[in-house]
Amino acid sequence: MARMTPSEALVETLVANGVTDIFGIMGSAFMDAMDIFTPAGIRFIPVVHEQGAGHMADGYSRVSGRHGVCIAQNGPGITNFVTAIAAAYWAHSPVVCITPETGSMTNGLGGFQEAQQLPFFETITKYQGHVANPARMAELTGRCFDRAMLENGPTQLNIPRDFFYGDIDVDIPQPIRIERSAGGEQSLAEATELLATAENPVIISGGGVVMADAVNECIALAEFLGAPVVNSYLHNDSFPASHSLWCGPLGYQGSKAAMKLLSRADVVLALGTRLGPFGTLPQHGLDYWPKQAKVIQVDCDAKMLGLVKKISVGICGDAKAAAGSLLQRLHDRDVECLVTKGARAEEIAAEKAAWEKELDEWVHEKDEFSLDMIAEQAEEEGSYLHPRQVLRELEKAMPENVMVSTDIGNINSVANSYLRFEKPRSFFAAMSFGNCGYALPTIIGAKVAAPNRPAISYAGDGAWGMSMMEIMTCVRENIPVTSIVFHNRQWGAEKKNQVDFYNRRFVAGELENPSFADIARSMGAEGVTVDKLEDIGPTLSKAIERQMEEGKTTVIEIMCTRELGDPFRRDALSKPVRHLEKYKDYV
Repeated sequence: MARMTPSEALVETLVANGVTDIFGIMGSAFMDAMDIFTPAGIRFIPVVHEQGAGHMADGYSRVSGRHGVCIAQNGPGITNFVTAIAAAYWAHSPVVCITPETGSMTNGLGGFQEAQQLPFFETITKYQGHVANPARMAELTGRCFDRAMLENGPTQLNIPRDFFYGDIDVDIPQPIRIERSAGGEQSLAEATELLATAENPVIISGGGVVMADAVNECIALAEFLGAPVVNSYLHNDSFPASHSLWCGPLGYQGSKAAMKLLSRADVVLALGTRLGPFGTLPQHGLDYWPKQAKVIQVDCDAKMLGLVKKISVGICGDAKAAAGSLLQRLHDRDVECLVTKGARAEEIAAEKAAWEKELDEWVHEKDEFSLDMIAEQAEEEGSYLHPRQVLRELEKAMPENVMVSTDIGNINSVANSYLRFEKPRSFFAAMSFGNCGYALPTIIGAKVAAPNRPAISYAGDGAWGMSMMEIMTCVRENIPVTSIVFHNRQWGAEKKNQVDFYNRRFVAGELENPSFADIARSMGAEGVTVDKLEDIGPTLSKAIERQMEEGKTTVIEIMCTRELGDPFRRDALSKPVRHLEKYKDYV
């Protein structure tokens, strides 16, 4: 054992786990450790707001496949992490959130910046390590890092601020990594039997395929079976879009081709996905989940098997190993669907072509409200662009090897139909937590982890207002990204509910904003306003060129019409009922 301070024990354990970057805001609570980050080879990246730091750690881990780390001052600095850690939890990101807390001798006395920090994170972390004695600093730090990787999710390391000081004997623990198996022998055999006798198998490629680096195995299995592959919700990077078997994403604003092909399946292989409820809801008027199909679900977390959808076979295993094992077993069998591969390939191509044609012709929303807004804005001074046309032009101009993050909101959600990727670890969204202010800080963290890849964020003007200050982080810390803001002057997603359910009584949905391009320039970034469709592609290309060659951050403000796509939660709303006389007109 070596003699060192608890701060040194913490930092040396970070180094043992390969930590090179930490996001946060400086604070006296951990300053003794922060003081030695630099000589340990750790870059501390100061942000504008702690929620941004948590999202940056999330983006960093999702791109790198390694830990993302964030740290802040005890009390208010730590409570600001909560939203970001919840988002990381639902993205299955191995983020380690280090939470210094009030000193051990004053805990419970209601001192300055005191809070009970463990309960805040209890339901949104996979493990919580509390340093109850400074001699256990290295042990508990190492365990937080191990559990984050083992359980695919965030962990919390809670440290009383006085426990950074002293002298202790320490043995720095080395990381523990567990090899994951393909699954149980019986479940793999049952799954093989179902696939071998299937006439029309379909594969759902989920986030577990990305996290397990299993895209090649998924491709090989799909090609052998001739099975169409659909992406699970917001995992558009889990199968290459250029592949003939790729059919697009399921879920909200997903691909009609994917949904129609899935609806005809007799066997569904859900590879590396929990089949979350929001990602399988009816969409585009299609109730597409094949209720009579046999479902094989592969997930490394046994608690997810059969949780949302009824399954025939559950495989608790690694997506990469399971796909490889299934393919090997199928090679030794007579597989019925092989004789119809040609016909099914034609069906896949036809459905994809029909959907692409529909997207090409779907230039604006066609509901009554959107048509009214289009006509109204046509009379206003200035030009406004149809969001779907904008998204199509952005899709065409996307650079190779791009990373894209999307915020929550109406136009961002419609983007699900248009975002296509060739490699994994390229697409980042707030998943089922669905919080605003996600996209910009997440893509900043992704850029830190992968500085040689183009980085683009999408946000509406409402969500942008929650995170735009992190452009200052980009400029200060030389982390160049390109941020696209869809400026339609409204909270579009919720406003659509007021159209559909509340007789166009608009409360709190209007946003009158200054020029976001002007704001970007005031923060030291480039700022460009686009109001002509033909300028979108060249503007994005120029911004990426500046990002990659000059290290410049650019905010592209696109002036959009107020037309609205389908709402998020039509399933959770109903027409209002009023009993009191003074509210009778509000129906």
